[in-house]
Amino acid sequence: MPDLYDTLGVSRTATADEIKKAYRKLARVHHPDANAGDPKAEERFKEISHAHDVLADPEKRKEYDDRLRFGARSPNGGPGGGGGADMGFGDFADMFSSIFRGGGGGGRGPRAPREPAARRGADVEVEVNLSFDQAMRGAQVPVSVETPVACADCGGSGAKPGTSPRLCPECKGRGVRGRDGGSFAFSEPCPRCGGNGTVIDDPCPTCGGSGHTSSRQQIKVKIPAGVPDGHRLRVKGRGRPGERGGPAGDLQVVARVSPSRLYTRRGDDLVVNVPVTFAEAALGAQVEVPTLDGRVKLTVPAGSPDGRSLRIAGKGAPRLKGGGRGDLIATLRLDVPRELSDKQRKALEKFAELDD
Repeated sequence: MPDLYDTLGVSRTATADEIKKAYRKLARVHHPDANAGDPKAEERFKEISHAHDVLADPEKRKEYDDRLRFGARSPNGGPGGGGGADMGFGDFADMFSSIFRGGGGGGRGPRAPREPAARRGADVEVEVNLSFDQAMRGAQVPVSVETPVACADCGGSGAKPGTSPRLCPECKGRGVRGRDGGSFAFSEPCPRCGGNGTVIDDPCPTCGGSGHTSSRQQIKVKIPAGVPDGHRLRVKGRGRPGERGGPAGDLQVVARVSPSRLYTRRGDDLVVNVPVTFAEAALGAQVEVPTLDGRVKLTVPAGSPDGRSLRIAGKGAPRLKGGGRGDLIATLRLDVPRELSDKQRKALEKFAELDD
């Protein structure tokens, strides 16, 4: 698996802001909407999004950095050390515990296996489609998620009705076993039960021994005003359930915002084209400009050329952080009439003569 820092093209000491900027730059290039029909671009976009998800979360990044530092293979992707023989942080902890076990006195026999640790559930990702207006004003949208629930037939045990799981004969229910490493002793998940501490001889035919089936539920997700396309929202505890009492994962909601027919978004600013006549541009005028809150008056300075941009403060997109709004940038576009009346033509011809 590629190094997540290499995926974003940043160093391992990159700041959160540098990671964010690198992600945005790459996302614009590899977004599926900009590479229609290109499966490689879609796969690259997924890799970039995954790398950002891990490195932008301080807790996940610390865990990932620890795994890189100790040469273990990260479950979130990234270099490992070539497989199961590499020693990760837990192995080092076991190694030093075995050295100093017994208060500095006795021998170096195998340490007592630890109870299977609780494990956090995996995150679940869904996409929601939003109109431009919904993204600007905020909305509550229904999201359908598939949630595992306890199997009704086996009651969540995973064993066929009328039977029960039995204690694992190899680890005696501990879920881990000791492994002799010569001078040191290590613990590892029990290969017989996979760390569960029990084995199922006759699996439940309904759930296949997993102990759960899937149930589709609808939840309401609050979309804050101002979300850009591709923005990720995290809903705590709505992902896959944890194992052995661990917390559930999170639901990650990716906003897909439809483009506006009127505005172009640049960060928190909105750009709108404003048509003006030759006379308005030459003599100056007051024109109406559409905003998210209704139309406002804009003063066009005399002698304004085509393409001139005028800024209207506080009339752009709502800011997600810090409050307030961006600006509205009105770009003047000279509106040349296709047909002229005789009076208009004569006036322009007279103007052309005076301009010679």
